[in-house]
Amino acid sequence: MPLKAAELPSHPAYHTVEWELTPTRKGHAEVAKGRSGGPFKLYWEVHGEGSVKTVWLMGLGAFRTAWKRQTKYFGHDRSKRYSCLILDNRGMGLSDKPSARYSTSEMAHDVIEILQHVGWLPPPTDDISPKRDLHIAGISMGGMIAQELSLLIPNHIASLNLISTAPRLVRTLPFIENLRNRINMFIPREIDVQLEEVGYRLFSEEWLALPDTEYADASKNFPTNRDRFAAGELQKRSDKAGFTKKGFTLQAITAGWHFKSAAQIKEIGDVVGRERICVVHGTGDRMIDFHHFGLLKKELGEGVEYKVWEGKGHVLVWEVEDEFNACLEQRFEKCEEMGR
Repeated sequence: MPLKAAELPSHPAYHTVEWELTPTRKGHAEVAKGRSGGPFKLYWEVHGEGSVKTVWLMGLGAFRTAWKRQTKYFGHDRSKRYSCLILDNRGMGLSDKPSARYSTSEMAHDVIEILQHVGWLPPPTDDISPKRDLHIAGISMGGMIAQELSLLIPNHIASLNLISTAPRLVRTLPFIENLRNRINMFIPREIDVQLEEVGYRLFSEEWLALPDTEYADASKNFPTNRDRFAAGELQKRSDKAGFTKKGFTLQAITAGWHFKSAAQIKEIGDVVGRERICVVHGTGDRMIDFHHFGLLKKELGEGVEYKVWEGKGHVLVWEVEDEFNACLEQRFEKCEEMGR
C-alpha cells in the first residue's frame, strides 16, 4: 500500500526529495514591460559553465527543480561542456504570479527576455548575425512554449526537443468523461486522492509500483517510486507562496488554449530545420495522450527524429531518466556538429 500523505514527512527519506544543486548564477529578471500583466519578475538559474547552452522549459504546475535529473546530468556532472538555464514560469515557484491572461506566446516572450537578461540572446536592436547556439527542451506545456519560441527566434535554435507535448489539445475521450476530468482538476479533494490521481496521470502504473532506488543507501529510499513522487508533490503543495491556486489555474488555462495549426507546425519544421528537431512521447501518457505525438509527426513530416517509449507515461525525464538523458545528449552533440 502507498504511504499516506500524513506518513510521508516522518519517513527517513523525506529529506532526500530536494537535491542540493548549487547554481553557477541565479537571479530575477524583469519581463513583460509594456505587455499584458507586466512588468513582473521571473526567477532563473544557470547551472554549469560550458559552451553548449541548453534551455529547459517546464510544464503545468511544476517548478524549475522538476528538471533536477537533467540539471545534475548536464549542468553539474558535465558542467565544463554544458550550461543549463532553468526557470520558474510565470505563476509558479519563485517567479511572480501576475493576475493576467497567460498564453504560451506570452510565456515564450518571457523566455526571450530572460535569455537577453542572462546574455544568451543579443538585445533586439543588435544587428549581429544570429548564432544557432540554443538547445531548447520543453516538456508538456513547456513544449508548447518551445513551439512558440521556435517561431519567434528560429535562427538562434541549435536543437528543438519537444517532450510529451502537443500542437493543440484535441479530445480523444467521450465528451462527458473529458469534461469530468477537466473539472476534477479544480475541485478541492482530500490530499491522498489528489496525489493518487496526479501520479496516475503522470506515470505508468508499472513504474509507480517499482521499488524506489534513488540512492545506493537504502535508508534514503522510499518503499516505491509512487511514494517518492508523492513526497515531492506534497513538498511542492506545502509551499503556499510558490504553488498557488491562482498560478495553477492560469497555467492550466494557458495549456488548454494553446493552438498551433498544421500549417504553423509545418512552418516550425521549415524555419528551425527538421534535422534539428526531436519529438519524444510515451505510449502510456495519460496527461497528453499519444494521439498528440501522431499530430506532431504528421504535421512536421519527414526528417525529424521521433522517439517513442512503449508503455511509459508523461514524465519521461524521470521514468526513463538514463535513456532520456543519453538521447538528449546525443541530440545536442549531433546538432552542435551541424554548425551555427
